[in-house]
Amino acid sequence: MNLRSVPRAALGGYIKAARWPLDRAARLVGGRDDGRPGDAEIELDRAEAAVRDAAGSVTGDDALRADAARRRKAARERARASTLADAADARAEQADEAYAQREQQAERARKAAKDSAAARRKRAASSKQTQTKRAAAAEAKRKQASDAAEAKRLEAAEAKAREDRLAALEEESKAIEERQEALTAADEASRLEDAASRAKAQRKGD
Repeated sequence: MNLRSVPRAALGGYIKAARWPLDRAARLVGGRDDGRPGDAEIELDRAEAAVRDAAGSVTGDDALRADAARRRKAARERARASTLADAADARAEQADEAYAQREQQAERARKAAKDSAAARRKRAASSKQTQTKRAAAAEAKRKQASDAAEAKRLEAAEAKAREDRLAALEEESKAIEERQEALTAADEASRLEDAASRAKAQRKGD
């Protein structure tokens, strides 16, 4: 052990003793859940590096200053890594939020499409029901018109039949009258002939 190693070791022990409560407080107050060092812990590392560098400058201990430089660099790397990790976490959180928003938009779109399809089905059912009612009404109207036409045709046929029967009865009555007139004429002729025969016979007897 050289003369410079004694104050270096003493400084290290002093810094370690001084940092212990500060490290504990930094972890309790500004510690991170992901296990990475927080900003307070990194600042303590930088402060320790500054103290070591100052002590090295005072004592002319290049090894102590080199150790301080390594500690400063390590602190910068940890700070950079923490910043990058925070940025990555922020991007991941933004990506999660964007995904959640897209899922919500997709869900709203699916619901809108479902509601639209239900509305179309309802309109189609209503339109079909309306068409069915119209078709039924048109069929009833057509049947009513057909029944009315058939009733009119039957009425006309019955009227024609009545006219035909009346005409036939008139013809038959006329024929009967003609036959009666003919019989009457025949009877009159026979009577006249008989009378003439009797008159002739009487004249011959006289």
